[in-house]
Amino acid sequence: MSLRIYNTLTRALEHFSPLEPGHVRMYVCGITVYDLCHVGHARAAVAFDVVQRWLKASGLRLTFVRNITDIEDKIIRRAVENGETVRSLTDRMIAAMYRDFDALGVERPTHDPRATDYVPQMLDIVRRLEGKGLAYRAGGDVNYAVRRFPGYGKLSGKSLDELHAGERVAVLDGKEDPLDFVLWKAAKPEEPADAQWDSGYGKGRPGWHIECSAMACALLGDTFDIHGGGADLQFPHHENEIAQSEGASGVPLAQVWMHNGFVNIDNEKMSKSLGNFFTIREVLERFDAETLRFFIVRAHYRSPLNYSDVHLEDARGALKRLYTALDLVAPVDAPIDWSDPHAARFKAAMDSDFATPEAIAVLFELAADVNRGRSPQRAGLLKALGGTLGILQGEPRAFLQAGAGLDEAAIAQKIAARAAAKAAKDFVQADRIRQELLAQGIVLKDSATGTTWETAQ
Repeated sequence: MSLRIYNTLTRALEHFSPLEPGHVRMYVCGITVYDLCHVGHARAAVAFDVVQRWLKASGLRLTFVRNITDIEDKIIRRAVENGETVRSLTDRMIAAMYRDFDALGVERPTHDPRATDYVPQMLDIVRRLEGKGLAYRAGGDVNYAVRRFPGYGKLSGKSLDELHAGERVAVLDGKEDPLDFVLWKAAKPEEPADAQWDSGYGKGRPGWHIECSAMACALLGDTFDIHGGGADLQFPHHENEIAQSEGASGVPLAQVWMHNGFVNIDNEKMSKSLGNFFTIREVLERFDAETLRFFIVRAHYRSPLNYSDVHLEDARGALKRLYTALDLVAPVDAPIDWSDPHAARFKAAMDSDFATPEAIAVLFELAADVNRGRSPQRAGLLKALGGTLGILQGEPRAFLQAGAGLDEAAIAQKIAARAAAKAAKDFVQADRIRQELLAQGIVLKDSATGTTWETAQ
């Protein structure tokens, strides 16, 4: 096939061919569910939703796994603070996550495993690593011996000496080396009972990194096609996944590694630890969900994304131009003809590492073509191509009129009064009504068939 993907592991754009012809197996690291999702989470979810949509549009069968981390230090702390069980907290946050992702048009994965359902598989990997001399016990903990795995650092591109030089913590808790990481954590007396599991090492719980290794390999096999996640996960999380999984199985974990870029606020990475984040809920109080999705999609998934209200307002204005074309000409639903010049250019862009900026530029060219030629078939192609990105599937008039300060009946009355003023040649009054509506965010558009309206950008 013609698809090329940038592989973080090799730092090169590579032709992609699934291990099993016609079937792609993809794993993407999901959410640690202790709080509401923020825009950084939205970026990763939408980026890999575009990937899954394009793989399907390319005629491939896809098995897509996006995990849910429902046991981890932050989850335990939050549950204790709230005076609730871990399960109660995580159930609520998973439901909230899906409300947000559904609003953004993020399609559900094939599997969304919860880490707590895969503890036996995690313990099996730990036992295999211990049997191979790659893990060692330290009290009730089990740690991974990083220096015993020859390939450590291949994803981040850093040598062990470089990593050790940058490590500032002392050797603590029985670790042989500061780079070593925990596979299994001994239970602490103050931790709740529902955060503990029985094991051959005593009561405890899994380390964060081992969770993804267990879920990915259980559902996709020891080697699969694509492993994805945010750029912040490249090191140490994904590096540690490789060490664990490949150390246990002896085969490569994934043939392609993909990482989406950060969301920045004032050129600084958005994160909860820095306190400079916006939840998806907060953004959707001011902007519609499709505008937020379009804002994310029109940037290349690997590039930094600078968040601001100004950028979201610009995204809504751009999206309105596309919807205006679909409002002008009712689209005809038909399969995409990939030999069409616009469709061919769109496909070439998406096949080059999911280059959505170039693909969206084609949509604007096509919208201009629709505006000129009034072709329902061209409008149908615009809508269909937009669908592969998860946009332009709403009713155009509803999108263009969303967020009006007046109800439709009041606006209709104003339009009728203006029409009457124009018929009486009272153009001063007609213009006054137009300006009154504009002051309330309503833009009138006159045509040979009458007057329509939409909200201002």
